[in-house]
Amino acid sequence: MFPKAKSLGLIVKDNMILLEEQLGKHSKGTGIFYRPIGGTIELGEISSETVIREYQEELEVKITIKSYISCLENVFKIDESIGHEIIQIYLVEFEDECLYQKESFKVVEGNKITLAKWVPLQELFNEKKVLYPNGLSNLILESIEMNV
Repeated sequence: MFPKAKSLGLIVKDNMILLEEQLGKHSKGTGIFYRPIGGTIELGEISSETVIREYQEELEVKITIKSYISCLENVFKIDESIGHEIIQIYLVEFEDECLYQKESFKVVEGNKITLAKWVPLQELFNEKKVLYPNGLSNLILESIEMNV
């Protein structure tokens, strides 16, 4: 198995970040965990295009790239399987300002339906919520201070 190339987009408002809430197995056990909207970069696709496409496909919303944040490498283990992701991280914003007023968004990925919610940043930094990929909360803390 080879590392997967992924791209994620972070949307922040009022000390909160929009994250998809999922339930299942993860590298710290089983239960609820959170992740930003994004996904696998398709062959021939630029990572910024991936973020725009994923928001359109999963939330049916249009976004604009505000800035590139960083690349994050995530190596993890679930049960006996090792995963390896190389992830491009972007700060993004909704094109429609009214979307910032919504409390949650339905996330559709194939047959799977979840919700994306506004999560207080403090809950990520004090580890009250499990956030993936690993290392993202530190990167967000550094980036928010620089970009928002």
